[in-house]
Amino acid sequence: MATADQLPDRPAPDHPSGKLVLLRHGETEWSREGRHTGLTDIPLTPRGENLAGNAGRLVAGYDFSLVLTSPLQRARRTAELAGLRAEVDPLLVEWDYGGYEGRTTHDIRHELGYNWSAFTHGVVRGNTPGETVEEVAARASRVLTRVLPAMADGDVALVAHGHLLRILTAVFLRLAPRFGAQLTLDAGSVSVLGFYREQPAILSWNYGLELPLEPSES
Repeated sequence: MATADQLPDRPAPDHPSGKLVLLRHGETEWSREGRHTGLTDIPLTPRGENLAGNAGRLVAGYDFSLVLTSPLQRARRTAELAGLRAEVDPLLVEWDYGGYEGRTTHDIRHELGYNWSAFTHGVVRGNTPGETVEEVAARASRVLTRVLPAMADGDVALVAHGHLLRILTAVFLRLAPRFGAQLTLDAGSVSVLGFYREQPAILSWNYGLELPLEPSES
């Protein structure tokens, strides 16, 4: 996994005043089907492009001092359609699912014979090595080490993926990475993190122009 990130030349303040805005990329064919989409680089669907544009309207009032995006096209295109001039950060790529890439939770559970989840049981080696949840959290921690000082200068946006952003949120909240299993993020959703009474907090979560009718599959 790439580690060529850019750490800051100053430490983060205790509780910067800026907001951390999280945009999950718009719908893809695989996300619509509930398939684990890690490093596979697939485009947005037409609905996904529409969701990305809607997300842009939701964040139009923010004053971003820094915007970062995953290098994968579904995130970069979402940033573009949302009207954000984003810098690519390789650490924002999605969880490497290894041998479970492209497969649904239902299919994996049927094969294994128990209620598997990536957060609880992890993934297996495939065409790529795969990652543990702790390895994903370590990448998220390095992103936050870069982001938190920038939040002293204004708001920051991250355009990335469902599992990565859920784990990053757990790290931001100073909780165990597996807390991300208790969060869901829909395609094209916007969430806002910040500090409330000097403590890291969720200010808005999984917000979009439509309320979700059922939990997201990824």
